[in-house]
Amino acid sequence: MGLKSALLRPIARRATKRLDRDLDRGVKNQEHILNMLISRGRGTKFGADHNFAQIKNHRDYCERVPIRDYESLRSYIELIKNGQEDILWPGRPKYFAKTSGTTSGVKYIPITKDSIPNHIGSARNALFNYFTQTGNGQFFEGKMIFLSGSPALDDTGGIPTGRLSGIVNHLVPGWIRQGQMPSYDVNCIEDWEEKVDKIVEETAVEDMRLISGIPPWVQMYYEKLLDASGKESISELFPNFSLFVHGGVNYAPYSAKLQSLVGKKIDTLETYPASEGFIAYQDRWPFEGLRLNVNSGIFFEFVPLDQMSKENPDRLTLEHVELDKDYAVIINNNAGLWGYNIGDTVRFVSLSPPRIVVSGRIDHFISAFGEHVIAKEIDQAMTEACAFAEASVVEFSVAPQVHPTDGGAPFHEWFVEFSKHPLHMDDFIRQIERAMLSQNTYYKDLTDGKILRQLQITEIKKGGFREYMQSLGKLGGQNKVARLKNDRSIADDLRRYTK
Repeated sequence: MGLKSALLRPIARRATKRLDRDLDRGVKNQEHILNMLISRGRGTKFGADHNFAQIKNHRDYCERVPIRDYESLRSYIELIKNGQEDILWPGRPKYFAKTSGTTSGVKYIPITKDSIPNHIGSARNALFNYFTQTGNGQFFEGKMIFLSGSPALDDTGGIPTGRLSGIVNHLVPGWIRQGQMPSYDVNCIEDWEEKVDKIVEETAVEDMRLISGIPPWVQMYYEKLLDASGKESISELFPNFSLFVHGGVNYAPYSAKLQSLVGKKIDTLETYPASEGFIAYQDRWPFEGLRLNVNSGIFFEFVPLDQMSKENPDRLTLEHVELDKDYAVIINNNAGLWGYNIGDTVRFVSLSPPRIVVSGRIDHFISAFGEHVIAKEIDQAMTEACAFAEASVVEFSVAPQVHPTDGGAPFHEWFVEFSKHPLHMDDFIRQIERAMLSQNTYYKDLTDGKILRQLQITEIKKGGFREYMQSLGKLGGQNKVARLKNDRSIADDLRRYTK
């Protein structure tokens, strides 16, 4: 064990013990956070508008604060941008995390002095907990890379503004920054392909031990590293590489390909960060699920997915959720987000302690015929089919084909870019179909009733998904391909990139 990891080990152990205590008291911690948020929010414009002074409990809160999206919050954000204080949270935000939405255009998500520990502390805690649980702290002794957005920030009404990953770059503690890569100048390059090329130049000669990023963009980094170095595997280039930290998309469909590029099995650590807050992170190996951040400035509410269209849906607290049900995540936090729907759905795989898996996006589903297909199901089906056929994919997306040109029954069209092609495509398709039928009874009923026919695969050319994302101005960083959509808006664009 090196000097840095030896010094950090007792700190990591203490942090892990504190986190375990927090997890054991999850319900009480959540109650305390709600009370704290309401108390701090009373003196804000939002608190006055929603009569926070009369809120005594969660029921009162639900009666006064509706679930909202960004459009419902926009008028308050505009006041902040115009220089006003005490609007959503006392004072003014330290940063705006800038994100792009499908219906709201650019979103400006506030990050306050009080909410910064949620973003930075949670990432640190995830690493400390991993160190404590596995004993592997060697990555602290070498270089670490975080494939992220540019740290260059704009100004919005006097508030520094940029991508969350770029903002976080300014907040990384010094003891990590010493080993952090890439350099600031390289990280500021806007063109993603140029940026990755420069990152390859900088890192190929370094002792890289931890690599972090969204899987498809990490795959691009690996491939460019191997092309530039002439090495057979990433582990040959970086023999001390021992931990891959990932988030943003389901890792399983990428696992086989990334492992083959690395050349050996290494540990992975899954995280669930969002601009609105750091929601959860993996805390046990090999147990499924991510530890919910129950004591980090966020009060969580969970709405049963089948109630999201109701005017007044049930808003469950941590105390009342159930296993294996899909819930929309609603957050209330110390950045001034109140009843805010972040657009994700989760399932609890453990209640004591509370652990979740991300099951999809509220607006990313297919139910053109009542099949209610969600992201978790297509991810699982693709993972099983790839394992069955010894295939691997770069990326994929699914859409309904309601009016086939051949006049036959409708079907789900899967757009897939393979990195390792299945030997027998028909067997591969049948395996995906079997996995979908076993997971989704609505899909099975529609298939048995001849309303839907077997899914079809449309192959995307090599590099096609990258070209598609580039055409949207969303190549690299924290950008992700939508896995499924209930219309043909993505599918019709992808047809330009078929083989």
